[in-house]
Amino acid sequence: MTAVANPTLKAFIEQLGDELLLAQVVIRRAGRGYELCHASDRQRTPAELRLAPVAELRALALHTAAGAFRPLKSAPNLQSGWRVIVQNDEELESALSQLYPGAIADWFAAQQQPAPVTHYREFTERQTGMYRVTTMLTDEQGAQMTRACCHRRFCLKRRLWTVGDLALDAAGEKSLIPCLEPCAILLEFARKTLRLEQEEKTTASVTPGEPEPLQAALESALNAPAAAEREADFDSPANPRRLQLALEKLKSK
Repeated sequence: MTAVANPTLKAFIEQLGDELLLAQVVIRRAGRGYELCHASDRQRTPAELRLAPVAELRALALHTAAGAFRPLKSAPNLQSGWRVIVQNDEELESALSQLYPGAIADWFAAQQQPAPVTHYREFTERQTGMYRVTTMLTDEQGAQMTRACCHRRFCLKRRLWTVGDLALDAAGEKSLIPCLEPCAILLEFARKTLRLEQEEKTTASVTPGEPEPLQAALESALNAPAAAEREADFDSPANPRRLQLALEKLKSK
């Protein structure tokens, strides 16, 4: 029986070369197969890394090294310390689909002209129920929310959709994996952002020199070792994306 050619996988393999970095995973050719490891382990010897089977990758991608659940597989917190050997192209596709679901298909789709992108307004206008309110964010609010939620601190996908005048992610800023439409996490963050905007505002006088130390404090909090905050718990004032949103608002002032 002749195997059916997969044009998506074929195109990806053709541009792979001897080595390719896909988000946090280094893919290297090894004979007719491939070897995969975490980008932070690329200089370590094979003996220093645990040889993991492909079947283990899905579980490995579920949690951070600290044991926190990873709701977004494109987050820059993939565990390190492992390597995987696959024997052929099909096994490579299987391995990558467990680490970055849909990445190869989305990469292939993004090569088309035009790419099948769904922008924020189009995406939110088709929402119903509790997410319908996400249409109420202004372009400025939507841009601030998107910059915060999709910051490279939180996601390595290159955003190809936009809202208002917000620029797309620049090539090379994140990774080869494209983001073709807003995700469920962004949708929930947009809902929380609107609720925050609807709260009664308090006013405080700020001297011209005060925004700078406030920005520095937020940057320091964001760069500190990750606390025991759930990534998608947007009700927590200490949630990293909420801190980033506050920083984006300060910068816009």
